[in-house]
Amino acid sequence: MDTTLLDEKIKELYLSYRTIAIVGASPDSKKTSNIIMKYLRNTGYKVFPVNPVTDNKIIHGEPVYKKLTDIKDHVGIVNVFRPSEEAEEIAKQTIEIGANVLWLQLGIHNENAAKLVSQNKIYYISNKCIKNEYDRLFKTI
Repeated sequence: MDTTLLDEKIKELYLSYRTIAIVGASPDSKKTSNIIMKYLRNTGYKVFPVNPVTDNKIIHGEPVYKKLTDIKDHVGIVNVFRPSEEAEEIAKQTIEIGANVLWLQLGIHNENAAKLVSQNKIYYISNKCIKNEYDRLFKTI
């Protein structure tokens, strides 16, 4: 797929899906997932932090979920800040909740996850930063 087509598709995804689950959301304000969660909230997205190990109950004013399937609202985009090895299991949960996009952050890719979601008509993006792509596609100087 040429980059112009890919850019147009990514723009369409941002505009179509206004709810984003951040898998691996950190309560630590210095962590990338925390910074990006705050950015997405400030950009107008409804964000659901997902972190099975934190004791924090709230991140940026949002309740923390232990797993994707605990979220009762529809999730459009599942954004992942976890190692590539965990992406296949996250892909299964993405399918289970009926999300529309599985987005793996910079440095994260998993072929099995890609196949799983593609077979279920879920758009797959990997090795791209959701914030950087938004800035690149929507912000003008």
